[in-house]
Amino acid sequence: MFVIDSPIGPLGVVVEEDTVVGVRFAARPGPSARHPAAVQLEAYFAGELTDFTVPFELRGGSEFERAVWGEIAKIPYGEMVTYGAIATTLGDPGAARAVGMACNHNPVPVIVPCHRVVGANGKMVGFGGGIDRKRRLLELEAKIAFARAWG
Repeated sequence: MFVIDSPIGPLGVVVEEDTVVGVRFAARPGPSARHPAAVQLEAYFAGELTDFTVPFELRGGSEFERAVWGEIAKIPYGEMVTYGAIATTLGDPGAARAVGMACNHNPVPVIVPCHRVVGANGKMVGFGGGIDRKRRLLELEAKIAFARAWG
C-alpha cells in the first residue's frame, strides 16, 4: 500500500499488478508512489481529472453489493443519485438501506464514487469516510463541474 496526501486526508491505495484493489480513508503515513493511481487521484483532487482510467477491481461483496457498485460507477462526475433510485434501478425499490450498506463496503471509494450517492431529496447521509469527507468531495466536483460548464 502507498499513501497519498489529499484534501480529505491521507488515502491508502492498495495496488496488485498495476490494478487498484483498495482505497482506504485516514491511512497512516506510509510510502508514497508515482503509480498511475497516485497521479490520477492527485489530478482528481486538483480538479484536473473527472474520469479515472486507472485499472481497478471490485473484489468481494455479495452479488447485490457488486450490482450496486456497478451502478455507482456509472454516476457522472458532479452529479448525485439517491440510494432509493439505485435500489429502484436494481429492481428493489425498498432496498435503499441495503444500497447504503453496499456503498459503505465499496472497496475503492473515490474511484468508484460512492460519495455521489445521497439520501432522499439530496440529504447528506451515511458515508464510510464520514459525512465531512463526502461533503468535501461533492463540493469539489460541483465547483469543477460548474467552472467547466460556465468557464
